[in-house]
Amino acid sequence: MTLAFSGEEIASQVEEHLPGSIVDSSQDSLVVNSESWLAVATFLKDTPGLDFDYLTSITAVDYYDYFEMVYHLTSLKHNHSLVVKTRCYEREKPSLPSVVSLWRGADLQEREIYDLMGISFDGHPNLKRIFLWQGFQGHPLRKDYL
Repeated sequence: MTLAFSGEEIASQVEEHLPGSIVDSSQDSLVVNSESWLAVATFLKDTPGLDFDYLTSITAVDYYDYFEMVYHLTSLKHNHSLVVKTRCYEREKPSLPSVVSLWRGADLQEREIYDLMGISFDGHPNLKRIFLWQGFQGHPLRKDYL
């Protein structure tokens, strides 16, 4: 069974290397400043002892005031996992850095989120709709979609 890392446990390590990158931490998760997201993701993947080498899943949640991205990371080497969140406060053109360069498994998941929620991923190698046709208007999983 995979052991869940506490967000509080990881927050101090991340803050030490990337000051100002942590917004909040709890027993269940770590919330990262969106401007620091790619640097934090790289740190989590490449730091010995952490080695989060597998992206289990990505999802997006619409809270009206912001979109929250939820990343489930796993270290196959150490058999531990972590939930990391980051937020987009822009509703018109929300965007985050892509993590496809770190975890290839992010490719289709970022495309799905782009298609259904409208969140762009800067640096994604092939960001286009995956379920709906190119001319489709809107993003049907948003709470304000009509």
